[in-house]
Amino acid sequence: MSGFVRAAVAMNGVADRSAIESLVAGLDEVEIIGMVDHAYEPNGAFEPDADVLVVACGPHSDDVLIDIEAAVQQHPDRPVVVLFEGAPNGLVRRAFEVGAEDIFALPTTGDMPDWAQVSGQLTFTLHKAVARRKSTTTSATTSNSRTVCVLGPKGGTGKTLTVANPAVGLAAQRRRVIILDLDLQFGDVGLAMGLRPEKTLFELARSSGSLDAQKVESYVTRHECGVGVLLAPTRPDHAGAITPDFLRELYPVLRTMADYVVVDTPPSFTPEVISAIDSSTDVCMVSALDTLALKNCKLGLETLSLMGYEQERVTFVLNRADSSVGLSQADVVAIVGRQPDVLVPSHRDVVRAVNAGRPVALQRGREVSLAFHKLAHLYTSAPSAQGEQFVRGRFGRKRWL
Repeated sequence: MSGFVRAAVAMNGVADRSAIESLVAGLDEVEIIGMVDHAYEPNGAFEPDADVLVVACGPHSDDVLIDIEAAVQQHPDRPVVVLFEGAPNGLVRRAFEVGAEDIFALPTTGDMPDWAQVSGQLTFTLHKAVARRKSTTTSATTSNSRTVCVLGPKGGTGKTLTVANPAVGLAAQRRRVIILDLDLQFGDVGLAMGLRPEKTLFELARSSGSLDAQKVESYVTRHECGVGVLLAPTRPDHAGAITPDFLRELYPVLRTMADYVVVDTPPSFTPEVISAIDSSTDVCMVSALDTLALKNCKLGLETLSLMGYEQERVTFVLNRADSSVGLSQADVVAIVGRQPDVLVPSHRDVVRAVNAGRPVALQRGREVSLAFHKLAHLYTSAPSAQGEQFVRGRFGRKRWL
């Protein structure tokens, strides 16, 4: 450790205030710049320049949870470390839920504690909390990774395939890729890639403590091609555990772990999907060649415009683009209002690949595989070159250069 950490301390119903004061006063490389009775001040005047807020509480201090939550909302960039006396009695889980960065259990008098050791451990905890929060904040603003949010306002258009296969293409270009399956009730990325759901987003969301790359990696399932996947919950009733607040904390961590974060979504603009769009650098809008899907695609693009999302950051992918269903390229443009950027042909290899749990993009040389690989190239090439990836032919016979 190096440098001093400035700490503000709040005593919320502690039994032995003098013991707490003696402990924090003797911490190495920690400067106590303020001490009050409650963690939350209505006017926000309690030591706003503190690097960390230390909240000491007793075993039956339910009111402290309200104070912690309010303090976190008041200073979201300042971590909160909770010191509790006695048995936690469920306090640990609830404190994390309201935004605490870490929990430190104070030894009881009967334990005959080594207070020098306790002091060192608490010092380390405070420095770790400050360093972790600074790391998360910095990564969120300086990361060069891209987050691609894949949308399909109508189900059955091949959205999940348009997540898994370009991810394989990006991995083939030696890019670090993580897929986030945000179809929380019926996510199929694991099935499409032949992965067993031993750990999912549900277990990550329910785990204690704050998020960092090492922790998140332990919940990532790796495909043989190198793509990592944060799998959707295995049961629909687990979806409620993944909240927009949790996701907003997760995205910056994922960006430090991968060059590309690819997000699969359900066919609706839920709060979780809106959070993904807000956190994305790119959107991939997926449709199939039928009027219902194209109509919903148009509505999806209009919704993005209403949200202020630049259309230049949206790629339009048309799956089963060579199907003979009575729609022409002019019909697609008339319905959606723009040309598709990528045309993915229909092929029985796609169904076979899904049934085998092996992405079709692994079958090099196939036309449908080439389409997904070229979609991946759109995200690794310069924006000005994206429009040069195709040569013109009959609709349904566009070929890749």
